[in-house]
Order: sequence, then C-alpha cells, then structure tokens
Amino acid sequence: MVKDIPLSEITLRKYEKPYDSSQRELVRKVCLSLGLLQPGDSRDIIVDILLVLEDSRKKKEWLSSFSIRDKVTELRKSNSLESKGLAESNIRRQLKRLRDAMLVDKQENQYRISEFAPLSELFEAKIERFLVPQTIERIKEYLAKLQ
Repeated sequence: MVKDIPLSEITLRKYEKPYDSSQRELVRKVCLSLGLLQPGDSRDIIVDILLVLEDSRKKKEWLSSFSIRDKVTELRKSNSLESKGLAESNIRRQLKRLRDAMLVDKQENQYRISEFAPLSELFEAKIERFLVPQTIERIKEYLAKLQ
C-alpha cells in the first residue's frame, strides 16, 4: 500500500497591500501568506516567534528556544495578548515549522533567521525560485501523464 505523503507542501495566500500596518501585523500577514498561520486562527504564537527571530537577525545573534520563549512571553505581555502556546514543546514545534519552511536555521540548539538574511531574500531564494518551480514542474508531470 502506497501512502500519499507529499515531498513538500506550500500554501500561498494574497492579501491587501500592507498600508500602515504595525510590525506584528506585517509578520502576521507573512505567516498567513505562507500558510504558517490559518485565517481566523487565534493560536498565533508563530507570529511572535518570527518577530523575536527577526529582531535577533538584525543584531546577528543566535537564540536558544528558552530565550525565544522568554522574549515571546515579554512581547505577548506588552501587546496584551494571551499567554497560550508558550510551552517549551510548542515553541520547539513552531521553530521546526519555520525550519521546514526554510526560514530558520538551527545549530547546537540555537536558532536564527537563515543566514541572518532578510525574510524577503529568503522568500525569493528558497520559496519563489526553488520550491514553487519544483512544485509546478511536478504538477505538470502528473498532468502530462493524464494525456
């Protein structure tokens, strides 16, 4: 029996232009646009994790999952957000999702935005030029086999 397990997955969503949005709202829309967050999802801890990692990218510093959790806790308190999802296991699970999306690197239990590169560069290099074309090519192979 063969299971239908995808080799990779990508979800892309288009939203309105980012007019006068806060930093958190911009990161939230990036997460929604890349399928890291579902529309209407109240469990948005991944947004704060990415915000913390983006801030550390600018300082070129690696962070442990514990440091990320502590910084996310502070960030959520300062924004008067619920503290749901702050368990260490959930932080690591969200970091794994960001690693799977090729946005975050891990080395010796330390994390960073990949190569300290801006997220726009990572999207262009790893998703737009690499993952999307490969996915489209595979879909075309299935379509060609149908003919």
